[in-house]
Amino acid sequence: MTAFVTYFRVSTARQGASGLGIEAQQASVSAYVDQTGGKVLATFTEIESGKKNDRPKLMEAMERCRLTGATLLIAKLDRLSRDAHFLLGLEKAGVEFVAADMPNANRLTVGIMALVAQQEREAISARTKAALGAAKARGQKLGGYREGARKVDYRLSVESRQKAAEAFRASVGPMASGLHSEGLSLRQIAARLTDQGIRTSKGGQWTAAAVSRLLVGAIAG
Repeated sequence: MTAFVTYFRVSTARQGASGLGIEAQQASVSAYVDQTGGKVLATFTEIESGKKNDRPKLMEAMERCRLTGATLLIAKLDRLSRDAHFLLGLEKAGVEFVAADMPNANRLTVGIMALVAQQEREAISARTKAALGAAKARGQKLGGYREGARKVDYRLSVESRQKAAEAFRASVGPMASGLHSEGLSLRQIAARLTDQGIRTSKGGQWTAAAVSRLLVGAIAG
């Protein structure tokens, strides 16, 4: 069974208040879920222009997809963004998405965009090499160690893992804490997280011990 996180967006506050646009999106998405026999884990709705990429609800939806391995499901492709670079960012982030109106176009669309982006990167690389070649021809020294140059800090890999762990606790910790405050046991919380399709930071199954570590880390953080 495919797990979905659904995302709905309207461009104006008037549309959001009236439900115009949202109902049509919901009907399209619901029909797609029924057709595929999938399951919706969470739903996020946002009132924001498609020209903006800093949309908090979409970021929350993507984070839930990363935590659960679910597919981001939208009604129409333009509900995500009109910006090709943003769509490419979805692929790089490891988030699978599908549009109910064009279910077979997601991979194809992103693939075409990736080819265009690759062509632009190659053009930039060619221009950079040409500029470096011209500088070398003028006798300008290139490469090598320079005094004051930035040194490699091998602690960055450790710090990056620590930051990833902190981000995971920040995302899942409040959910676990909320369930714990409702009186659920560690084992029950583990079962609830598993039922929601949320995996541990290492991609494993939840246990009472794992929940305990998460709660302690969330409190300490």
